[in-house]
Amino acid sequence: MKALLTLGILLLSVTVEGKVYERCEFARIMKRNGMAGYCGVSLANWVCLAQHESNYNTRATNYNPGGKSTDYGIFQINSRYWCNDGKTPRAVNACGIPCSALLQDDITQAIQCVKRVVRDPQGVRAWVAWKVHCQNQDLSKYIRDCGV
Repeated sequence: MKALLTLGILLLSVTVEGKVYERCEFARIMKRNGMAGYCGVSLANWVCLAQHESNYNTRATNYNPGGKSTDYGIFQINSRYWCNDGKTPRAVNACGIPCSALLQDDITQAIQCVKRVVRDPQGVRAWVAWKVHCQNQDLSKYIRDCGV
C-alpha cells in the first residue's frame, strides 16, 4: 500500500509539472514559429531566455513580491501587463488571453503573446533573466547541435 501511495504521489508531481522541453526541441519549435530573428532577437537568445526563466517548463509559475502579479509559463509572461489571471489588480491583458493559456504544453499561444511583448518598446529587455543571463553573452551553446 505504501508503495502504491508513493507511486501515486510521484505520478501526481509529474502531471503537475507539465511539459519540460528539451533544449533543441524548444529551439526547433521556436524556429518553426518564426522566432529566429523576430524583432531582431536571435533564436539563441530565445532559448537562453526560456532556460533561465522556466527551465523550459510550460507550467512554471512565479508569484512576484507583494502578490501584485504572477509570471506564467515557459516564458514567464507577467499577469500585470500581458494576460488575465482574474486576480491581478489593474491587469492590462495586452495579449488578450487568459494566463492559463500560457501553461499549456502546446506553446503556440505563448509564442503569439511573446511576439506581442517583444514588439513593445522595451522588447526582449522586458525579461530580467534575459538581461542577467543572456544579454551581451556568447549564446552559441544554446543552439549548438540542434540543426537550426
